[in-house]
Amino acid sequence: MTTAGRPAAADTGRRADDLIARMERVPVSSFHWRVAGILGSGTFFDAFDIVSIGVVLTAVSATFHLNSGQAGWLISAGFLGQAIGAIGFGLVSEKWGRRRVFLTALAVIGVFSVLSVLSWGGLSLGAARFLQGIGLGAEVPVASALLGEVVRGRSRGRVTVLYKLASPLGNLATSLVAAALLAALAPATAWRLLFIIGAGPLLVAGAAWFLLPESPRYLVRRGRLDEAEVVVAQMERAAGPDATPEPPTAEPAPADLARTRLAELFAPGYLRRTLMAWILWAATYFTLLGATTWLPSQYVRVGHVSASRASLLAGSVTVAAIVLIVLAATAVDRVGRQWLLVAGYAVSLLGAVLGVVFWLTGNLHSWLTLYLSGAVLLLGVSVMDPLVYAYTTELYPTRMRSWGTMSSSAWRAVAAVVAPILIGQILQSGLGVGVVFVLFGGVLVVGLVVQSIWGIETKQAQLERLSR
Repeated sequence: MTTAGRPAAADTGRRADDLIARMERVPVSSFHWRVAGILGSGTFFDAFDIVSIGVVLTAVSATFHLNSGQAGWLISAGFLGQAIGAIGFGLVSEKWGRRRVFLTALAVIGVFSVLSVLSWGGLSLGAARFLQGIGLGAEVPVASALLGEVVRGRSRGRVTVLYKLASPLGNLATSLVAAALLAALAPATAWRLLFIIGAGPLLVAGAAWFLLPESPRYLVRRGRLDEAEVVVAQMERAAGPDATPEPPTAEPAPADLARTRLAELFAPGYLRRTLMAWILWAATYFTLLGATTWLPSQYVRVGHVSASRASLLAGSVTVAAIVLIVLAATAVDRVGRQWLLVAGYAVSLLGAVLGVVFWLTGNLHSWLTLYLSGAVLLLGVSVMDPLVYAYTTELYPTRMRSWGTMSSSAWRAVAAVVAPILIGQILQSGLGVGVVFVLFGGVLVVGLVVQSIWGIETKQAQLERLSR
C-alpha cells in the first residue's frame, strides 16, 4: 500500500503544480473582471452599510430619543461585531472556502440590514447592527483573498487595488443617498429607507451564487483537483485564442498542499509578518477612520462653516482619494507595494505635522488650515486602504491566507472603536485640536518605522513563491 500510494501522491502533486502554473500564465481577462465585479459589488454595499449609521445618526437619535453616549454605543456595536466576525469567520474560512464565506457574509449583512429597519429602539437597533457587523467584518477580507488567488502575480496588484475602489464609492454613495432622503422625507422614514437600500448584499449574493467561482488555489489545497481544473479551464477560455499566455519569469513554485494550522500565524516563519500586518492595519485605520469621523464636526466647530459645507469639504477629499487610488493601481505592479505603503505613511505624517505646526503657530483656527492638514492626512492613508488588503493577502500561504487576512482586519474594527473615543476625550478635555494631530503623528511614526524595517516587497511574485 505504501509503495502504491507514493506514485499516486506524486501524480496528485504534479497535477496540482501544473494547475497553479497554468493560472500564472493566464493574462487578465473578462473572467478576472467578472470576479472583481461581483466581489466589488459586495464590497460597495459593505462600505455603504458601515457608514450608513453615521450619516443618519442625528435622525436615528431623534427617532429613539438617544443621548450622545447612547448614540456612540450604537456606532461601536457595529464595529465590535466586525471584530468578532473577522475572527470568527477567519477561524472557519480555510475549511469552508472563500466563496462560501463570502456568500454567508453577504447574507448576514443583508438580513440584519432589513431587521434594522424593524427596530423599535436604540437597544434593538444596536443588536441588529452588532449582528450585521459580523458579516461586515468578513466580507472584504475574504473577497480580497479570493481575488488575489485568481490573478497572476504580475497583474495582481492592479486588479486588487482597482477592486477596492468599491469602498470609497460606497462611502460616497451613502452620503449622497442619505442627503437626498433626509431632504425629501421625514427623518424616521429617511433612515429606515437608507437601511432598506443597505440590504442590497442579498441581491449580490443571489448573483454570486451562480456567477462566482471558488478560488482554484483553495480547491487545489483541499485536493479538489477536478473542480479546480474546471475553473482554470474557464480562465483559459476567457483569455481567448488570440491572447498568448506569457510564460512565468521563473520556474513556478509548487502548490501549497499543507494542512492549515491556525497557530502558524505566530510561528517563527510568520510572526514578524503577522506583527507587521497587525500594526499596518491598526495605524492605517486608526488614522483613516478616526479622522473621517472627527474632521467634519471640527470644520463646523473650529472653522465655523455650515454643516452642508462641511459635508462638501469631506466629500472633496473622498473624490481626490478615488483619483489617487486609480493612479496607485497603475503603478503598484511596477513600483511595488512596499514603496507605496511607505509613501502613504509619509504623506499622512506630513498632514499631521502640518496640523501641529499650524497649532503651535496659532493658525489652526480656520477651516482652511484645518482642511489642508486634514486632507493631506487623509489622502495618505486613503491610498493605503486598498493596498493594505492586497498586501496582507500576499503575506501568507494558501493554507492560511484568509485566516491571516481576517485576523489582521480585526484591528480595523478595534481602531474604529478606539480612535473616536480617544479623540473625543482629547477634545472634551480642552487640550485642543492640535493634540489630536500629535496623536495621529505618533501612531503614523510607529507604523512607518515598522513598515520600513519589517515590510517585504511582493510585487509581481507568484503567491506560492512568497510563502515559507
